[in-house]
Amino acid sequence: MHEALFTYIHQHATLPLTAEHKALIEATFQPKRLRKKQYFLQEGDIGKQAGFIVKGAMRQYSVDDKGVEHIVNLFIENWWASDRESATMHTPSRYNIDAWEDTDLLVVTRAEMLELMEKIPAFGQTTRVMDERNFIASQRRLNSTISNAAEKRYEEFAENHPQFIERFPQHLIASFLGITKETLSRIRKQAMR
Repeated sequence: MHEALFTYIHQHATLPLTAEHKALIEATFQPKRLRKKQYFLQEGDIGKQAGFIVKGAMRQYSVDDKGVEHIVNLFIENWWASDRESATMHTPSRYNIDAWEDTDLLVVTRAEMLELMEKIPAFGQTTRVMDERNFIASQRRLNSTISNAAEKRYEEFAENHPQFIERFPQHLIASFLGITKETLSRIRKQAMR
């Protein structure tokens, strides 16, 4: 299971992973299996762990006063699932994170991640790259949400994340894009013409 994480680190770091580093990662990251719809984190709990997805798909969402779910993030293999605000600030999470499919993860606490970043230069470098890409993606998504029509948002999403369209149903993608499922259905029909 850890091979997927080693490959991920190798793809994002220029520094090497030694056998000692790999052994430390294996001892720190614990395998966890979630069944479909099983929670990784529930609203109100403090997000103490991050999960590297080896196999499966997950979603992060909030639920408004009317009981409507709002998708904040979608995750698949080689993505990290966590509520960084809750973990960093030690505050109750506003979000739920659950498995959309049966999911295999490697989990680690925030304290363990910080320790690995200090002890394993390649892991520290990977984490910095991951943070930068996450920030850029969040900034682009915010700009797209406030600047682009629904059609353009879907076009960018489909271009950047074609694998998500295959893995998640339309209603989750619509929520992620901030549009109704009817609007998404109309956009997809127009695109097929």
